[in-house]
Amino acid sequence: MPAYPRAELEEMVERWLQANQAGEAEKDWRHMADLYTEDATYGWNVGPNDEFMAVGREEIREIALGLEMAGLEGWTYPYQKVLIDEQQGEILGLWKQVADAKKADGTNYEIAGLGGSWFRYGGNFQWSWQRDFFDVGNAGAVFLAMIGDGTLLPGMQQRIERAMSGERLPGHYRLGEAPVGLWEVPEGS
Repeated sequence: MPAYPRAELEEMVERWLQANQAGEAEKDWRHMADLYTEDATYGWNVGPNDEFMAVGREEIREIALGLEMAGLEGWTYPYQKVLIDEQQGEILGLWKQVADAKKADGTNYEIAGLGGSWFRYGGNFQWSWQRDFFDVGNAGAVFLAMIGDGTLLPGMQQRIERAMSGERLPGHYRLGEAPVGLWEVPEGS
């Protein structure tokens, strides 16, 4: 992993945060795919048996930032802390997942636990590799609570129903069967 100038990585983080805020405002995150290299990989674990992986900028655009964000319109992902390692060209961003839907007590639904993204910088203000982590159990509990009070958006409810039917959603693989492993770093990333 090559070293990069600290100022360049700080600018990349600022561009990323601005693009994320624009996605939240527009309720569409697909434009953020322009901040990935053409051959980037983006994945996360989805529990003990499944994982998600998008390979290439266009899969990231259409599946990770498109289909996977369907039903999360109105949610925000405020970053709490960003750590930059310019020697390795890596960034760790820690964020929350907050719905615009309110609970009975008037507070927003929020997925408890720690959420984050681990990025590898590929130069030219683009990520070459991203892995997310969040508490899948807590996410499921929030979605079930939102189903119960009728605040879960139809797009997310449809995704949950499809997944529960046994249908494998695009980009979702049985553990160990994704085209790129979660810990795998393609050559040059």
